[in-house]
Amino acid sequence: MNTHSTVLPVLDVRDLRAGGEQKHAFLTQLAEAARTVGFFYVTGHELCRLQQQVLHKTKQFFALPAAQKQAVAMVNSPHFRGYTQLQGELTQGKPDRREQFDLMQEQAAVHLDPSDPQWWQLVGPNQWPQSLPGLKPVALAYQDALTELTVDLLGAFAESLEQPADVFGETVQKPYTHMKLIRYPGASDQEAGERQGVGAHKDPGYLTIVTQDQQSGLEVLMDERGWVTVPPLEGAVVVNIGELLELASDGYLRATYHRVVTPAAGIDRYSVAFFMAAQLDSEVPLLQLPDHLKVKALGPSADPENPLFYQVGENVLKGRLRSHPDVAAAHYIKRAS
Repeated sequence: MNTHSTVLPVLDVRDLRAGGEQKHAFLTQLAEAARTVGFFYVTGHELCRLQQQVLHKTKQFFALPAAQKQAVAMVNSPHFRGYTQLQGELTQGKPDRREQFDLMQEQAAVHLDPSDPQWWQLVGPNQWPQSLPGLKPVALAYQDALTELTVDLLGAFAESLEQPADVFGETVQKPYTHMKLIRYPGASDQEAGERQGVGAHKDPGYLTIVTQDQQSGLEVLMDERGWVTVPPLEGAVVVNIGELLELASDGYLRATYHRVVTPAAGIDRYSVAFFMAAQLDSEVPLLQLPDHLKVKALGPSADPENPLFYQVGENVLKGRLRSHPDVAAAHYIKRAS
């Protein structure tokens, strides 16, 4: 495996908000980063204090006794919220070497009729560990701040594609957001096998934002260079394009395969991954690109193992069922049969 160190494009969101030539330069950089890599850093945001708080609470959560973490196990939740133990989630059919805690927006569960689509079951309350009451306010505040940043970036993508700035507006009035607190325990080469912290995959939403600690491990697949590392950059978050944005732009913007490699023995890596999709009951808008951009659109990726759906709830649920077969068996397969 040849891995090359690199620094992705770094965009300062203050340039976007400044307007004028600074904003124009930001939009140009954004479009180029999205076309060539699909990944970039964002700086200049106001997340630094919250970043440190949420990473601290993440470490506290994973330090809890196993019984306290299992008390909020995801298999208890038809909404895919809660704790997943080491190797409890699958990517490309293989178990990931990580443990994680998933949360979404705090909502009441939806009463479902048999004729309702199953993806409505994704809506509901989070599970929270009773012994760590400080986790809830910190995690929800960080999720809200990341939602605001992604809405700003979506508007910037719209303008860079020469669309009205609010072209995604109706689909993100109440967006479906999903955040993971993650621990990657270190392992020897023999223990880690192929060293799959997370296997190669694309994300199903509009945009993903990753907050890293000081340990590297995230890698992105670049056509000419192969797997390239995405090292932590102080004060920055990493942003990548998801499948919904690829669909909306007819493939002009491309979701990129990425993975996480297990750290070496004796080293734990902590991160927070935030996924922003459109509202579950919406459909991805197909943007009418100007001719000079349309000719560069390659169409959405065609992968029979990973079909893409314009209906957002269907696309999101597809990924959840595939990644967590235990939750699927407990709460979905019986209803479908």
